[in-house]
Amino acid sequence: MLKKTKVKIPIVDLAQQFKETNKNILKRWQKVLRKGVFISGPNTRAFESSFARFTRSKYSKSVASGTDALRLALTAAGIGKNDEVITPSFTFVASAMVIAQLQAKPVFVDIDEETYNINSQKIEPAITKKTKAILPVHLFGQPANMTDILKIAKTYKLKVIEDSAQAHGATLGGKPAGSLGDIAAFSFYPTKNLGSFSDAGMVTTNNKDYFKHLQKLSNYGFDPRYFSHELGFNSRIDELQAVWLLAYLKHLKTWNTRRRSLAKRYLSLLKDLPIKLPAEKEGFYHVYHIFAILTPNRDKLQKFLSSKGITTLVHYPFPIHVQPAFKYLKTKKLPESEKVAKQILSLPIYPQLSHKNQDYICYCIKDFYQKNGR
Repeated sequence: MLKKTKVKIPIVDLAQQFKETNKNILKRWQKVLRKGVFISGPNTRAFESSFARFTRSKYSKSVASGTDALRLALTAAGIGKNDEVITPSFTFVASAMVIAQLQAKPVFVDIDEETYNINSQKIEPAITKKTKAILPVHLFGQPANMTDILKIAKTYKLKVIEDSAQAHGATLGGKPAGSLGDIAAFSFYPTKNLGSFSDAGMVTTNNKDYFKHLQKLSNYGFDPRYFSHELGFNSRIDELQAVWLLAYLKHLKTWNTRRRSLAKRYLSLLKDLPIKLPAEKEGFYHVYHIFAILTPNRDKLQKFLSSKGITTLVHYPFPIHVQPAFKYLKTKKLPESEKVAKQILSLPIYPQLSHKNQDYICYCIKDFYQKNGR
């Protein structure tokens, strides 16, 4: 039977996550405050080095947000006015917005029906003489089909910029997201698998020239200090964030393992219901930033779960190509992206989610279908 007392299960519980690391973080914050070095200090350098090792990248540059990471990665890779960048429409809007803000053109292609990542078979037909890059998104924690994407990029001499904002620790063939393409962008927004307490981001690359460009771009274009070679940005993290992220990075593998364990339980507990469950392809290591199901009864199910104290979200209700800001592109219909956007529903998944609460979520979903059928 359903619990008589209404429970409250959030989509993510950041307070519980902080409890696992707060003593170490608070002590180190006190040290930072006593020392009085708040920007570009030793903790920032340590985090950049640690994250480079984590992604097996030669270089990493911390920036102010995941959106800034995308913007600076594209700029460092030479993307600019009138260039075309192929990217999926079913993702968070920042992936395409930064392309447009650089006066380049986002060229949207449809997604793979199993993973919701960019459909690599749709890329080649979208290439024109103006195409300069492919920007795949490792959506929900599973890498895009980078094997095919890199082959296409090599054939047409295109840059590959990874949007790894949701894929901290994900791998393809054992190789980490963030080291698969030419340059990559990460977000440390608080809800991410590796999240800060505010906006923060990172760019990773194995290209020394890109890295040197990133260093200038993120600091007003300075080289040397107070001498701007180009119109740069003020994009950086502070020492308090670096302390936090260093502490969280030590837990990330354990937390990702826990996410995968919870995802496995979801897959088992929900397998006989008339819903489409996430698919993890062979050779891919999914870190389940989001556990999303597909159901034509999405809105009714979401309302029902809310009445039982279970928070769910829709990632994402509107593909980018149908949003007013991108209507000028006159993109043709992308049927798979549009279908998924109408049916997708994200269930709670975070390392501190108890089996008891997960069982309750699944029980409620089963109860919904028993009452409503398909």
